[in-house]
Amino acid sequence: MDYSFSPLGDQAIIIEVGTSINEETHNRIRAITSLLGASPPQWMTECIPAFTTISVAYSPLLATFEEAKNELASLLKKTEDIDVPHPRTIEIPVCYGGGHGPDLEFVARHNGLSPEEVIAIHTGTSYTVHMIGFAPGFPYLGGMSEKIAAPRRESPRGAIPERSVGIAGNQTGVYPISTPGGWQLIGRTPTRLFLPDREIPSLLQAGDTIVFRQITPEEYQTLEEKENADHI
Repeated sequence: MDYSFSPLGDQAIIIEVGTSINEETHNRIRAITSLLGASPPQWMTECIPAFTTISVAYSPLLATFEEAKNELASLLKKTEDIDVPHPRTIEIPVCYGGGHGPDLEFVARHNGLSPEEVIAIHTGTSYTVHMIGFAPGFPYLGGMSEKIAAPRRESPRGAIPERSVGIAGNQTGVYPISTPGGWQLIGRTPTRLFLPDREIPSLLQAGDTIVFRQITPEEYQTLEEKENADHI
């Protein structure tokens, strides 16, 4: 497999693994991430996987771009021998519609479906976490059915409640923190995705498998109270 390398500023290298988002590219990125995690070069300071690329940050005091690139090219020849860890499966409970998902009706109308059908489709598949970005702990997920795709809002909200579940285009995701955004909100989870007091603050990691489970407003309140009590 041939990879391309390009500089990202003067302290990072972008490795292009593929040109389209698919399972093969994702598996290669996971293999490279596992390899670099298990045997990091002395000069590497961080490894950041994305949809089709991996950014490798390095100390310019320990290596030049050419030196880092050449060592990476040599290391990547070993990816075929890497046993990629089996992905974690994480269930995220979601209370759909109402005050928790004010845009569920719009997503349903846009696709000629009932709200119940949107929920059934959204919970009826598993999703792959391709990358974490935009906001702390925000997962970019692959695998959503085009049957419930919907455009972003014409006017973004100034503040979206933390843990809101949204749809934009053919993607779905969860806002770990309150932030402005234009996604269509279909529900909310009581599960915290961003835990700043932990060594690894993001609950989700690239490579995880996510499944959404519908819960009632009463279940949401119970689980939210438990989450709050656990993080006092």
